[in-house]
Amino acid sequence: MKKFVPLIFVFFIILLVLPRSAKLSYDYRKGAPWKYETLIAPFDFPILKTEDQLLEDRRQASEVLVPYYKYLDDVADRNIRAAEPLGLASVLKSIYEKGVVGDDGISGPSEVIYILKGKRAFAQPAGEVLPLSEARAAFAEAALEVCPGENVADLVVPNLRYDKQLTEQLNTNAAESVSPTSGYVSAGQYIVKQDEIVTAEIDQIITSYLKEYNSSMGATSSPFLFWLGNGIIALLLVVFLFFAIRLVNPTVFSDNGKYLYLTLIFTVFTVLSIVFPRLHPDYLFVIPFVLCALLLEAFFDDRLVVMTYAISLLPLLFYAEGGRGVFTIFLSGGVISMITFKHFNKGWRQFLNAIITFSVLFAVFLGFKFTDLSGGNLLRTAWMLLFSAFLCVAGYPLSYLFEKIFNLVSVYRLNELCDTSSPILRELEQKAPGTFQHSLQVMNMADAVAGAIGANVQLVRAGALYHDIGKMLNPMCFVENESMLSTDGTLRYHEDLSPQQSARDIIKHITDGDELAQKHRLPSVIRAFILSHHGTTVVEYFYDRFLKAGGSPAEIGEFTYPGVKPVTREQTILMLCDSIEAASRSLKDYSPESFDSFVERIVEGKMEQGQFSDAEISVKDLGIVKSTLKNYLAQMYHGRIAYPKRKNKLIGLLK
Repeated sequence: MKKFVPLIFVFFIILLVLPRSAKLSYDYRKGAPWKYETLIAPFDFPILKTEDQLLEDRRQASEVLVPYYKYLDDVADRNIRAAEPLGLASVLKSIYEKGVVGDDGISGPSEVIYILKGKRAFAQPAGEVLPLSEARAAFAEAALEVCPGENVADLVVPNLRYDKQLTEQLNTNAAESVSPTSGYVSAGQYIVKQDEIVTAEIDQIITSYLKEYNSSMGATSSPFLFWLGNGIIALLLVVFLFFAIRLVNPTVFSDNGKYLYLTLIFTVFTVLSIVFPRLHPDYLFVIPFVLCALLLEAFFDDRLVVMTYAISLLPLLFYAEGGRGVFTIFLSGGVISMITFKHFNKGWRQFLNAIITFSVLFAVFLGFKFTDLSGGNLLRTAWMLLFSAFLCVAGYPLSYLFEKIFNLVSVYRLNELCDTSSPILRELEQKAPGTFQHSLQVMNMADAVAGAIGANVQLVRAGALYHDIGKMLNPMCFVENESMLSTDGTLRYHEDLSPQQSARDIIKHITDGDELAQKHRLPSVIRAFILSHHGTTVVEYFYDRFLKAGGSPAEIGEFTYPGVKPVTREQTILMLCDSIEAASRSLKDYSPESFDSFVERIVEGKMEQGQFSDAEISVKDLGIVKSTLKNYLAQMYHGRIAYPKRKNKLIGLLK
């Protein structure tokens, strides 16, 4: 029941953020027949321009620059008063009313200008405005009849001054305020008939109708049925997540930190997939959905990451405009980014990974754009996708925070754990040097085996280093730390102990190791190696002594390790490497045949004891493991050349 509690919370969160009202929608495609019944407009609605049409209209509006001129009242009034004694005031006034500009003429090719008088602007045909030379010529001609011989040309000066700043500002505002509509559809008018081909014009009308209908009316349906539908959708998403974990890596359910982290990331990005298409549909491509895959990839198996990521994106199919395209774009980008991030995850290389992610996102977008399945302005969408890709770089450090909060283990944490200068490993080296050397040998052996079958090399290395840390609490109990043996070949520590007491002391290193791991806050995956590296096997040496002394086989429980059987491939590898490394010290024959039978005997022994009954390792992988171990032993115990002994020449001379 415990594993269902987080899923119940996820269910209710998703249910709360799902749309509160039903939406009218049709599944159709441009260029294909309309498969529904004839659609008739139930009300008047405007035909909305497409984004490309709006941009084109704004571009055209910005190209037509209408100049603005300020009317200079003081100039006109002063000169008109000066012309009154000459009887030319009315003539000059009529000239100034038309407007006088410099001989450069009107700025730009516009046929109309605006004249700003006070706080009001008046339109004036550009052809009626007089250049200074024409205005003076007309005024001089009129002056000849009234006062011939008088020099009156200086009374005519420009009374209109071009305002460049105001012109640019007002024309920019005009371009931005272009009408978003291009006509209306009246109630009762056909929108599209059944089996009619959906052209670009019809698609524009249908899109306008759906937006108007959903924003002002909403589709009519029973509230109960609507909430029931939302409940089914939320339940499906949660069920998909449950089975993804169940099928790929069910051990996640037993690891509280990993399980809560997985459900948290899933919930956050699922909510974004549901909410953002309704809040800001025009900027959907800015959301860094790919970050979901990267945050999960740091701690989980790739198969589980891909499935969880895909499920979190499913709402885009239903709630985003052009949902199929958006879903495919981000799914493709996330999967490719997961692969490339394994190689470009340090320093400046993360920015290289962001460029790769952007390239994939934009390439898939272009694919849908060119097939008319995805709209949007090309340049603006490119910038949004680029911003989204770089947001992933900015957001990835959150994984370090989550790592501490949920006690998780990332690749970087594993690298830290493999540092032999860490305090707990230094303590192991000082208190149990033989065990420390054994751990190093097991680590190298497990490294080779894990690499051969594609297991997590860093994880198995860390597990090998810490699997025997419990021995530091009683180091002399173990043969690798015993400097001398007694005369009969037994351990000095165990000389005066009964087989049961010896077995208890040896077995105790499992529980001691787990307690030390918790004390030093080692991750749960490392603790799993400590508990599983002996599984539920028996301390054979002392159990045999016990039986030879007349003990009952019914008391085998006192000689059985209280651990758990290995589950993951990495835990299985460590169990085998630990046993083989320890047992190989007693080998006398270093021939390939000896290594072959030795490895086969160890592996078969573990299988007969049922230690691999819960393991995820396949028969094929197990065969590779055995082959790799045999080769490793052959290399480690290879034959050496016997160097001849020679007397020192100097000693020979002295003699």
